[in-house]
Amino acid sequence: MRTPESLQALIDDGVIDEVLRPLKSGKEAAVYVVRSGDDVRCAKVYKDMAQRSFQQRVQYQEGRKVRGSREARAQAKSSKYGRKQQETAWKNTEVDALYQLRDAGVRVPEPYGYYHGVLVMELVTDAEGYSAARLGEVELSAQQARAFHQVLVRQVVLMLCCGLIHGDLSPYNVLVGPDGPVVIDFPQVVSAGGNNSARTMLLRDVNNLTAYLGRSAPELFDTWYGEEMWALFEAGELLPDSVLTGTFVHDESDVDLDSVRHAINDAREEALIRQQGREAAEAMDD
Repeated sequence: MRTPESLQALIDDGVIDEVLRPLKSGKEAAVYVVRSGDDVRCAKVYKDMAQRSFQQRVQYQEGRKVRGSREARAQAKSSKYGRKQQETAWKNTEVDALYQLRDAGVRVPEPYGYYHGVLVMELVTDAEGYSAARLGEVELSAQQARAFHQVLVRQVVLMLCCGLIHGDLSPYNVLVGPDGPVVIDFPQVVSAGGNNSARTMLLRDVNNLTAYLGRSAPELFDTWYGEEMWALFEAGELLPDSVLTGTFVHDESDVDLDSVRHAINDAREEALIRQQGREAAEAMDD
């Protein structure tokens, strides 16, 4: 295959030795399998700003820190310089989050560095050494679904304890490694304490996972892990090892529980439709 220009720069600098094959291509980035010495890794090449839209990202960017006042003013005005800074910040957000979450014990790919706008990281593989499948591509028993749900809820807790919310968590942003689920794709990560939509996005992340895993273990549909962990987080009581039960007592004087349940089920159905659309779009890219 022809080596992409962005990866040729890494070869010239000795960061990687060879591009082996494309792994996947999505709206935000293309991922390639590369060789670095005796190690096989992956390289995430972010797509050009012209190919991507920032219009849908305002909600995600609320609460993010901007490094300088000039950058903040330029981004607010959406000048050419501002858009360039916004693009850089978008990429750096994932890189910074990946290192922070790795250090906090979240199950994410091991990052190996960020060079010329390319993120080099661990290639997550299955038990046979092949590229790991996404959670949405595997058939699970009820027991596996319950176990994976427990692991993934814990990852969401660990992220929240770091003050971060994935923001787009779904079965297609989770890889199935030999030791269980690994969470990927963090460019849209949300500030839990600085974003007014943080609670909504957290609940959506948890509901997306429950919607898929509940197909194999329907009892998961009767759990309220997102609401439970958010209540603990707001109270300043959420810890990495907090024991969650999946139960949550709503204030019935303020909340119509039937409407809440319908809203959550609607969100889960919408998530499944979005996943199917994403899968179809990626298939067309391939």
